[in-house]
Amino acid sequence: MSKAKKCLLATVGGLMLAATLSSGAQIVVRIGPPPPRPVEVVPPVPHEHPGWAWHEGYHRWDGHAYVWVPGSYVEPPYEHAHWVPGHWANRGGGYVWVEGHWRH
Repeated sequence: MSKAKKCLLATVGGLMLAATLSSGAQIVVRIGPPPPRPVEVVPPVPHEHPGWAWHEGYHRWDGHAYVWVPGSYVEPPYEHAHWVPGHWANRGGGYVWVEGHWRH
């Protein structure tokens, strides 16, 4: 293979990888997530952080199994922001994580 072809293939491959990464590619997990934990103890809002929002715990896929991530308090990005929790969505025979987000 000529040097020009190798360079072209490397460039095209790099562009395809960059496009995939920048498009927010999602990992599809073939195994459904376990149910949310029935009771998560929500501690009181820390005195030094009034107005912070509770982000409930969730199951994260670590590449081999689901792992529980406990909830925590997080500072809202703006006044009156409301946290919409992330969730696992069944899409096309697998499950994808839909990120949580802030809204007005």
